[in-house]
Amino acid sequence: MKTLRDPDRLLTDGLAAIRAQFKVPAGFPPAVDAAATAAASRVLTDHVDRTAMPFVTLDPASSTDLDQAFTIETAGADLLLHYAIADVAWFVADGDPVDDEAWNRGETIYLPDGKAGLYPRILAEGAASLLPDGPRPAVIFTTRVAPDGSVKLEGAERAVIRSRAKLAYDSVTDAEVPAGFTDLADRIAAAEDRRGAARVDPPEQEVDRDGDGHYTLRFRPMELSETRNAALSLATNLAVADALYAAKTGLFRVMADPDAAAVARLRHTAQAFGLSWPQDQELKQFEATLDQRNPAQAAFMLAIRRAGNGASYVPYQEGVKPWHSAMAATYCHMTAPLRRLADRYVVRAALAVANGQSVPDVVASAFTRLGPVMDKAEARSAQVDRAVVDLAETAILVGQEGKTFSAMVVDVGDTGARIQLCDLPVVARTIAHSVAPGEKITVRLDSADPVRRELAFSRIA
Repeated sequence: MKTLRDPDRLLTDGLAAIRAQFKVPAGFPPAVDAAATAAASRVLTDHVDRTAMPFVTLDPASSTDLDQAFTIETAGADLLLHYAIADVAWFVADGDPVDDEAWNRGETIYLPDGKAGLYPRILAEGAASLLPDGPRPAVIFTTRVAPDGSVKLEGAERAVIRSRAKLAYDSVTDAEVPAGFTDLADRIAAAEDRRGAARVDPPEQEVDRDGDGHYTLRFRPMELSETRNAALSLATNLAVADALYAAKTGLFRVMADPDAAAVARLRHTAQAFGLSWPQDQELKQFEATLDQRNPAQAAFMLAIRRAGNGASYVPYQEGVKPWHSAMAATYCHMTAPLRRLADRYVVRAALAVANGQSVPDVVASAFTRLGPVMDKAEARSAQVDRAVVDLAETAILVGQEGKTFSAMVVDVGDTGARIQLCDLPVVARTIAHSVAPGEKITVRLDSADPVRRELAFSRIA
């Protein structure tokens, strides 16, 4: 972790430059704001009253665009997960100005000094957000989770809910979450192990700003509560994906396995990191044993992510089974409609299917168009994230030109070696020959340019 006071406005000005470079929207057109304001006061007429159910939310402490709330009950040996998803479609009409703008954006872009929302704040952080300050409309998906972790969608309904608490990953206690939370997460994890699934969740470089305007660059491992909370979304997404596929409709998240050549390179990388990967063990099985808190294993997890083929969206196709290799299952995204455009349509389709109704034509039509829109939006968000981290890394090292640093080689490619500094949360590249992943080297910082967001290192030992 490294805190930057930013007295010379390197980060402040640099973030403004990033927004300009990637055309990050600064606000919404007046017509969109006006339509959102009118929609926020829309009277609820199609929602049953479920305010007596003890829903809570669990998110980063600073989050205000809350997509999900949950409660859990027992049903014999099974657990019933009631997962309330923000009913964004109640406020956003097909073809209205808010909808059109959402199609232009695709998803929310997050930066340390503020986000560029998919929807105006009056909806995303107000009327449609599942905040605990009053009743909110939601679509409740009920998923039955068996003792072995298998899931089945039991039903879905539009409802009014009232969250009891806004819980945070870094401070939540076991007493605050609904009974069955840990058990349910353990069941889902056990089912993943049996399927051979392997979600790679390495520590990520992250830039945050506190209330005093100070920025922090760090490697952030996932909190245990965050991992368990992700299991709730996974359970619901898997159950909905199965239901949509059976109904021959939907939009699915797919990802292929790394090819044979990539796996062979990963075996060499694991060996260089001093990791024991048995020859008869598949990559997914080995991934499941990795610990993100172990530096060598975390670096290898990053190598696995880079070796993957990337995920994308595809609509239902007759005779084609959509498959997500990391989940080892048919899978969809539908639990974050305030932040991802596609989720709003998947929620609408799942609500219809669960109630024996036909999927609206406008939703079915959207499934054929959403893939390229979402892929483009995700690519831009990834570029912004990388640029923000690059900026923070250069800001940390300005004025330290000529200084030497210990570093670990985490990857080798045609353009040089990717290195991770041992004493700072900085990942960069250097021209280094005859090095292997896992090797420790000494590098000299030749330049740190926050305007270009570029670092130059030379290997000296």
